[in-house]
Amino acid sequence: MAASLAGISRSERDTAGLTGGGFCGMGGSAKLLTIMAEPRKIALFGGTFDPVHRGHVQLATLAQTALALDEVRFLPCQQSPHKTGSQPAAAADRLAMLRLATADLPWAMVEDYEVRREGGAFSYETAAALRATQPAARWFWIMGGDQWRALPTWRHPERLAACVEFIVLARDGEPPLPRAGQTLHVVSGVHPASATAIREAIRHGQTSHRWLAPAVAEWIATHGMYRQR
Repeated sequence: MAASLAGISRSERDTAGLTGGGFCGMGGSAKLLTIMAEPRKIALFGGTFDPVHRGHVQLATLAQTALALDEVRFLPCQQSPHKTGSQPAAAADRLAMLRLATADLPWAMVEDYEVRREGGAFSYETAAALRATQPAARWFWIMGGDQWRALPTWRHPERLAACVEFIVLARDGEPPLPRAGQTLHVVSGVHPASATAIREAIRHGQTSHRWLAPAVAEWIATHGMYRQR
């Protein structure tokens, strides 16, 4: 169950459509629309998804259920700044696997903004650009507890916080600590799947894996992915 932490007035005012200006401020028409109708709730779930596995889908489902999200956008990046040792699989393959893994989820979509953008994008840039397409919506960013703890080291975290509310997937017994100026929703959830372990198993000849959707495993096998990595 999600636990919303009160006391962050910026997000509350944005949600009610009563603020403007700022990095992700809403215009007058968006304010009116927000007042007239309940805003859509859209979450961004970033990662390399190399490959996407059942753990990713389960954690997204937990967030979607807890916050009654209208939409979760799986957002593959070009290269994670925290994983600089190797290049991920081609963006086209990762996008295709994501579409296969989420095909039966009506609330899920695959967002290719970051892999399309030349030179990549920082999270705050992505959030601002996507929120601009639907400024009347409530926007969220799904992350793990480790990412939440590292958030102050990200590029312009205050700009990201101006655009989104944070959904943090945390292990039981490790509650994330709130921060001033950032709206936090805590959802308990963890999954043992590891993309690194999956790639290693495939490299050693395994053609399927319990944490891979069958359609994703078939795509990997058909395209000869991860055999030499």
